[in-house]
Amino acid sequence: MSQDKIGNKIAAKFGNRLRTRVNGVLIQNEKILMINHQMGDHTDFWSVPGGGMKFGSNANQNLMREFQEETGLDIKVGEFLFVHEFLEPPLHAIELFFEVEPLGGEPHLGWDPELTESDQILRELKWMSLGELRSLPNASVHQIFWGIKSFEDLGMWKGYFNFENKYLK
Repeated sequence: MSQDKIGNKIAAKFGNRLRTRVNGVLIQNEKILMINHQMGDHTDFWSVPGGGMKFGSNANQNLMREFQEETGLDIKVGEFLFVHEFLEPPLHAIELFFEVEPLGGEPHLGWDPELTESDQILRELKWMSLGELRSLPNASVHQIFWGIKSFEDLGMWKGYFNFENKYLK
């Protein structure tokens, strides 16, 4: 993903530094809650809700805040699932994935307070089936979903991953 594909504003805000991110996997009725991010010139990127950690807050606190900001849902953070390292310059992130369960609120598309109103990248909040995820091109979906056979696969992984990441080989 080149800088022109992710957009200059995104690269300026989040690029050329290592970020630690927390991500929540919420599955209900055989669908997973996903958010579409517009990464530059009409480039879609679907992933689970989550975002950057803020200094002084632990992973659970950060994930609860991010989920509320992006989805309007209050959550309970469950089991830690795995770590994924994402590296496609200028972006580099260590991503912590957790199971989550809803406690309240109505799901709706939120916003990213790190970005101005005119620079928002969150475009759509959607419950997606595995078939819907599989129908998307790999470049439009987070790498953790490439080739999974069921959502249960996400709960069985334990460890550190850097799927198809040419910069980490």
